[in-house]
Amino acid sequence: MLINCAAYRSGVKVEDFSPYDEATLGRHLSDPDTFVWIALRDTTAEELQPFQRLFHLHELAVEDATHGHQRPKVEEYGDLVFAVMHLVDWVDADLSIGEVAVFCGPNFVISVRSGSRLHFLGVRERCEREPHLLMQGPSFVLYALMDAVVDRYFPIVDQLESELEEIEQSIFTPGAQLDNIKRLYELKRRLMRLRRAVAPMLEMLSKLHGGRVPLLCSRTTEYFRDVADHLARIHAAIESVRDTLATAIQANLSMVAIDDSAVTKRLAAWAGIFAVATAFAGIWGMNFEQMPELKWAWGYPAALGLIVSVCGLLWWRFRRAGWL
Repeated sequence: MLINCAAYRSGVKVEDFSPYDEATLGRHLSDPDTFVWIALRDTTAEELQPFQRLFHLHELAVEDATHGHQRPKVEEYGDLVFAVMHLVDWVDADLSIGEVAVFCGPNFVISVRSGSRLHFLGVRERCEREPHLLMQGPSFVLYALMDAVVDRYFPIVDQLESELEEIEQSIFTPGAQLDNIKRLYELKRRLMRLRRAVAPMLEMLSKLHGGRVPLLCSRTTEYFRDVADHLARIHAAIESVRDTLATAIQANLSMVAIDDSAVTKRLAAWAGIFAVATAFAGIWGMNFEQMPELKWAWGYPAALGLIVSVCGLLWWRFRRAGWL
């Protein structure tokens, strides 16, 4: 579905128009100082076919843009740069992963957003407020889109860090271990989804600001380096949360083991107490005729008193040892 389409000359918007108007499109594309910026959403292969023909898009790039589920990457097809980025957003208290594919040529930019409710209207408005930067052409638009994608990762990392801190405060709360381990593994799953979006993008950006870069992006390498710096900070924060999360999981499992050990100690202590009582009762319950205790008038109360005394002594000892 078409969102918008506009032509820009020397960094200033010329007009909004329909990209299906081939006469107007051809007029703008033939002007060396003008480029076209087209934004699409949830586009099918059939809807991309006219653009593939008009802009000579490579069929493999078009296939990646329509099928989705791509790893963040940058690829070159002649003078065309094709980039895929992951859009991460909160949906129903969970992370939703969408994609944006960008076709960037000498005189055009086509962005195809899929599987996400996030939009880039603010990016277009920002670029139009900075014509001195937008006049650098399609590569600056590619930078602006990447910068917007990366900036949206920051609040997600902050929220994951806040959630981890909240769980850490309850790790040593008695009885909260089962709920904590569930929340920790849910947090780990969300963190790994974000990491799968961020880590490949670091590699992808290295192709745009270091070493050999595509000719199309040669004038904006410092901007891509700035995005890479932001992304490196996000990646470092993710790794920090990941390490802390692993420590929290181990601490929570240790608390579970400590609780189990305490229960085992209590059971062992009571078992020891009742074992003594059982031993005395077993000895006096043999009923041999020559057992002197059978003829004592106070034998039964004395036996009960001895059992209670020994059991009480054991209870006191276990209590002092912290087993009861």
